[in-house]
Amino acid sequence: MIFKLFNKNKEKPDSNEEFINIACLLIHAAKIDEKYTSEEKEIIKKTVKKLYPNLDDLDEVIAQAELKENDSNHIQEFTRDVKSLSTENKIIIVETLWRIILSDGKSDIYENNLMRRLAGLLYLDDKVVGETKVKILNKK
Repeated sequence: MIFKLFNKNKEKPDSNEEFINIACLLIHAAKIDEKYTSEEKEIIKKTVKKLYPNLDDLDEVIAQAELKENDSNHIQEFTRDVKSLSTENKIIIVETLWRIILSDGKSDIYENNLMRRLAGLLYLDDKVVGETKVKILNKK
């Protein structure tokens, strides 16, 4: 493990790494209230499929993302791939995050804190994130 940190020859990343990291971020948001429901999982699947319509094995990507998210203790590695997306796709991710968070009808301080942190990590204006939350609330 320590040798990987100092290895100057970076390995080519797994072709599914981007999909997995985005799914990890969504799964992290779903688990932050300690209740990862099947409804939240379906929201995650629909979003990953919307962003990557040619993705063949969606269930495998979600399973790998669940394992990876369980083994991680920070979200920065998951946001790396989201940062490289277009603003339009970042907003799709933020909408999905709010749908996941609000799927139980409320958002707690931990979930709100996560969204504030993600706004900064994804280089999105807090106003956009807040407007997206209002949009999702109005749909309910």
